[in-house]
Amino acid sequence: MNTFAHAGFWPVIPMIWGLFWIAVVALAAWTWRRGVWGRRARPAETRATAPAEQILAERYARGEMTDDEYLERMSVLRGGA
Repeated sequence: MNTFAHAGFWPVIPMIWGLFWIAVVALAAWTWRRGVWGRRARPAETRATAPAEQILAERYARGEMTDDEYLERMSVLRGGA
């Protein structure tokens, strides 16, 4: 049996590994840019207060609360003192 019959296949394996690692890096960059992973990800608490902040803004716009009340309640929602 000729041992050189399969010798033409060996350059393909490093190319496949190279493409695999390019895909891994591209996937990591994509998730970083989307904010799924990394510094852009927002904590769940911030997203959970959005409806309450909107209600406060509507009440403030209707004149149901003063500037001080609005700022104080927004501070409490955002975790301030």
